[in-house]
Amino acid sequence: MTSTPDPVDAITAQWAAVRPELDTVPMAVFGRIYRLSSAMALRIDKAYKPFGIARGEFDVLATLRRSGEPYTLSPRQLSATLMLTTGGMTGRLDRLERAGLLSRSPDPHDRRGLRVTLSDRGRALVDEAVEAGLAAQREALESALDEEEAEQLAGLLRKLLTSIGA
Repeated sequence: MTSTPDPVDAITAQWAAVRPELDTVPMAVFGRIYRLSSAMALRIDKAYKPFGIARGEFDVLATLRRSGEPYTLSPRQLSATLMLTTGGMTGRLDRLERAGLLSRSPDPHDRRGLRVTLSDRGRALVDEAVEAGLAAQREALESALDEEEAEQLAGLLRKLLTSIGA
């Protein structure tokens, strides 16, 4: 299978010219993953923009939505799921609460704790936003891969991700 050279090919070719003994396959794989991640981040941001949210805010809303009814988690559970500091989480929760997309209330089981609950408005917004984000991702996949290739790539990336313990 031949494909059009990309910027990563140019980088690995430069290394091959100056250090021909190096195996640059890892650089080729992870360089493309990083570049894909950056390019898709821009597409996803564009997909979420009409909803007035950024990816980080979508992640909070989506985590609450995926948790199932009553769409409530503690800030600590959200932070752990999203790999955010509590300070970073507080800023996102403040913005989303001001927008009426979620609410915070005392935890009835822990006097010191809080519960974060997705509002009806937040649920409706995240349900639409997830479809827009998936459409952007699907468009990118279908522009280059058939269904079988996309599933194979997903499987290979899963294998790599689990092998490094992420």
